[in-house]
Amino acid sequence: MSRAESTSPKSPTHPFDPPAEVLIIDNDQPHAETVAESLRRVGFHCRVADSGGVGARMIEESPFDLVITDLVMNDIDGLGILERSKADQPDAEVILMTGHGTVPSAVEAMRRGAFNYLLKPLDIAQLRASAEKAVESARLKQTNLELKRRLDERFGFEGVIGDSPQMREVIERLKRIAPTNAGVLIQGETGTGKELVAQAIHQNSPRKNKPFVALNCAALSENILESELFGHVKGAFTDASADRVGKFEYANGGTMFLDEVGDMPPATQIKLLRVLENGEITRVGSNTPVKASVRILSATNRDLEDSIAAGTFRNDLYHRLKVVTIRLPTLRQRSQDIPILIDYFLRQFSSRHDKQIRGMSLAARRKLLGFDWPGNVRQLRNVIESMVVVDYDGLLDLDDLPEELAGPPEPHGAPSTASLTALVGKPLGEIERLFVAETLRLAGDNREEAAKMLGIGERTLYRKIKEYGL
Repeated sequence: MSRAESTSPKSPTHPFDPPAEVLIIDNDQPHAETVAESLRRVGFHCRVADSGGVGARMIEESPFDLVITDLVMNDIDGLGILERSKADQPDAEVILMTGHGTVPSAVEAMRRGAFNYLLKPLDIAQLRASAEKAVESARLKQTNLELKRRLDERFGFEGVIGDSPQMREVIERLKRIAPTNAGVLIQGETGTGKELVAQAIHQNSPRKNKPFVALNCAALSENILESELFGHVKGAFTDASADRVGKFEYANGGTMFLDEVGDMPPATQIKLLRVLENGEITRVGSNTPVKASVRILSATNRDLEDSIAAGTFRNDLYHRLKVVTIRLPTLRQRSQDIPILIDYFLRQFSSRHDKQIRGMSLAARRKLLGFDWPGNVRQLRNVIESMVVVDYDGLLDLDDLPEELAGPPEPHGAPSTASLTALVGKPLGEIERLFVAETLRLAGDNREEAAKMLGIGERTLYRKIKEYGL
């Protein structure tokens, strides 16, 4: 059969802007055209492919919001199209249709990521409703990716988010060191985002297309840790029933992230140092060295210099690991990033849990801003997810807070004498700029709410934002 495609102009009743792009793939070309025409009538832009091979090429060449494909086809079947679509256009949704529906085939399709599974002959109303929901899902994915890209442009680096002076310094440092092959020691309290920083470094390095392998050195005994790192040969110890490739061999060409490296046993430290010096590993129970080119990123919440002084960490290994050091501030030290992080996590978890959350109340924001955050960004992330999950009215408020934040709200009345004293003698314009900036921060950059808090109109607030370069 010959390749057949068609398009239609935008319908005035189209529910999406820009119009949704849909690809229909079916060996039965008249059926494919019928499906396309039924969707065009409600405003979708549709193209048709009369074989799996043609459809696969179109997926490679053009972006789509939705792919609707027959399950049984002569060349590339529907599951093959689903696999290619997920690889080439992960934001697009895929609906499978078939006249040979079975429970196992439906389960397999959904397991592989299909949005829906429709039986022929198609019910037109069901088809349209399913297509609309699928496009809404695809557009939400695209929106979240775009928001993440904008956040990274304005406030971060590959998901490392912040606009405080401390985080701007960290992000600028990450941008400089990521393209190199230098070893990096990441220091900071638990929950500050050490693994996230390691992943950001890897994703912006020449090794980004090779494996990123993470291993927690504190979670394993000495023997198991060595086997995990270097692998073992059959018979090396009691349970070694077969040869096993270690993390170093698996990560060859890529990046290894050693978390809690300060807890690594002394004997393993010696072997790790040898790997860093000569680029070779030896499996447990073997005498044959194996080459492994791996960039080492390590992290710890310990003071390694204290560990060196106590004799629990090797000085030579420490200097091998810390070619470059990144020190991550606690959330307490970067509290001005909390509103940015709240909005970032709110969008993330609203999408993940399919909840329509329109925002967070000022009372709840004040509560979060006044908390000490012993668990740092990880704790804030978990709190926002919990609030999204339990919310029932679309507005995150005090009643959605978890137990550790429950209790009387943080006082937000008159400023303290100390804070007032710090403002005495400053120009009124500078004081006003400070108050406008802090109010915007508290309101999560919501200008309407900020204007209400300041007791001024939105137009006045907009002029002050421009005047003060906010």
